[in-house]
Amino acid sequence: MNIKQWATDDRPRERMILHGATALSNAELLAILIGSGSTDESAVELMRKILGDYRNSLNELGKLSINELCRYKGIGQAKAVTILAAAELGKRRAREIEVDRDQIRCSTDIYRIFHPIMCDLSVEECWVLLLNQSAKVIDRVCISRGGLASTQVDIRCVLREALVKRAISIVLCHNHPSGNISPSLDDDRLTQSLRRAVEAVNIRLLDHLIVSGSGYYSYADEGRII
Repeated sequence: MNIKQWATDDRPRERMILHGATALSNAELLAILIGSGSTDESAVELMRKILGDYRNSLNELGKLSINELCRYKGIGQAKAVTILAAAELGKRRAREIEVDRDQIRCSTDIYRIFHPIMCDLSVEECWVLLLNQSAKVIDRVCISRGGLASTQVDIRCVLREALVKRAISIVLCHNHPSGNISPSLDDDRLTQSLRRAVEAVNIRLLDHLIVSGSGYYSYADEGRII
């Protein structure tokens, strides 16, 4: 039985119209996007199966490639592109920030900004968060992109961004694609070198976060921004 043969109240589109998007499961919302399933299962059943293969995690689903999605019967390139486009829109919505409202009070505030940016990255990236006198966000800037295990950060680039944007304080943030959030010796050296460099121009380094898909390490929380 395909979705068109279901009772009206059970069809995802009709249920969304009647009850709103929050009444639908992730599989049902994705089924609306792909429109149809295969000859063996409905769009909802197909999306339940795909999600089930990835721990029912939208985050894991968004990391798949088009080819990986197309291995499922009933998913062609057009449907795969639709699914991944929706995942990307979700990430972009999550990382949108309202500059006039975003104030950094703790490491969790920093993580909330950078997790959507870094959670799916397969290589290291390093970003700097620029803050004003009230610890509100002026801007966030990607300083470098690197390989699987490291990225080179030019401290002069960080200083230039901070000075041009007239930042009073900054936060450094980079990811570990491996998922291990423990800082390396290079991370330690970078943190201390950057702290000394920005203090020389009366700018404060508030924190350095190492981010993974499931958590973070904060130098400030560990008492290591001296």
